[in-house]
Amino acid sequence: MEIETYLRFLLVLVFVLGLIGGFAYLAKRLGLGGRMAPTNAGRDRRLGIVEVQPLDGRRKLVLIKRDDREHLVILGQNTETVVETRIGAGDSFAAQLERETGA
Repeated sequence: MEIETYLRFLLVLVFVLGLIGGFAYLAKRLGLGGRMAPTNAGRDRRLGIVEVQPLDGRRKLVLIKRDDREHLVILGQNTETVVETRIGAGDSFAAQLERETGA
């Protein structure tokens, strides 16, 4: 094969990789690459992720908000573990303890 054939192959490869990169950039800018669009657009959202903290390479600690309550969950590759439920949104630990004990 001639050097011209190799050069043409290399140019086509660079062009195709550039197209893929350009479409990926465009999709990211338009918001097509992340989460799906919410179905209740225009209304207040009731469900959300407040904070995510990685525990190790396989598990994450996730604080999920639903209405005015928060739920603490550990998410693994094949498991979900609820650590604490019905946490008042924005409450400190001392305020929750006081409310639960009635002090």
